[in-house]
Amino acid sequence: MKKLLVIVSCALLAGCGLFESDEDKLDITSRFNGTWNIYEQMSRNSDGVITYHAIPWGGLVASVREHNMPVDWSAYESVQVEFAEPTKVQTQFKIADRVSTWGKSGITKLTCYFDGQDVSSIDEVVLQAADSGTLYVKNVRLSPLTTVWDSETIWTGNCKFGNWQKGFTVKAEQFSSAYEGDKLELVYTTDRSEPTVTYWQYKAIYNATEETLEGNESEQNNWGAVMVGKMSTACRIVLTAKDVKNLKEKGLFVNGFYMNVTQVNLLRKGASPGA
Repeated sequence: MKKLLVIVSCALLAGCGLFESDEDKLDITSRFNGTWNIYEQMSRNSDGVITYHAIPWGGLVASVREHNMPVDWSAYESVQVEFAEPTKVQTQFKIADRVSTWGKSGITKLTCYFDGQDVSSIDEVVLQAADSGTLYVKNVRLSPLTTVWDSETIWTGNCKFGNWQKGFTVKAEQFSSAYEGDKLELVYTTDRSEPTVTYWQYKAIYNATEETLEGNESEQNNWGAVMVGKMSTACRIVLTAKDVKNLKEKGLFVNGFYMNVTQVNLLRKGASPGA
């Protein structure tokens, strides 16, 4: 009799949605239930799509705390926003002050990779727009960590960009073993010595050209620069076939705005976790 009651109770709990499957835990769309600015609006349609009327640098916010405690996302490699309609404004997905990624207008997906960042204590995440507009969010999902990366250091130094005053070059021969799908990793600190500086950027181009790398094109602003988080310490660019070809021929040049870069690594896919 007791066994029967346990079975019936479990069935009722599952039916009420009190037991979450692993698949459910990956979908955090339902956590988005407010905005940062009182002049913004959000609503949830019957199909689950969120309509978000954004103003510049407001935010569609999701609290991801569990039992009123920050969550550990170290077992995941990214979070992706899927839009029901192409965006009409530039967007940013931000995790605290450590991880953020930019998306140009006209995209239907925005993926924020956790590459090289500490995501062991996360309270909330936010989707922002750089201008006034309406965003239609279909879903927001985490992706489990499926790949580890073997690292080769191809440049070390201490390049302090200042206000676009300095940059550095990585020679073409350092990319002789690079392949499409490899990642280029910049290791840095953000220079917060100037109290008036409130954002940090870098620009990566094929050396001796004005052409930016293709691998992070979706994150670039109109001038080819990419924003990084205030507390971030690394960023990664997935190299395309075009990137690899040009880097092998020309090398890399990087400069930016108030970042101090100390190392550049070339990352290649290693074994999957647990393999």
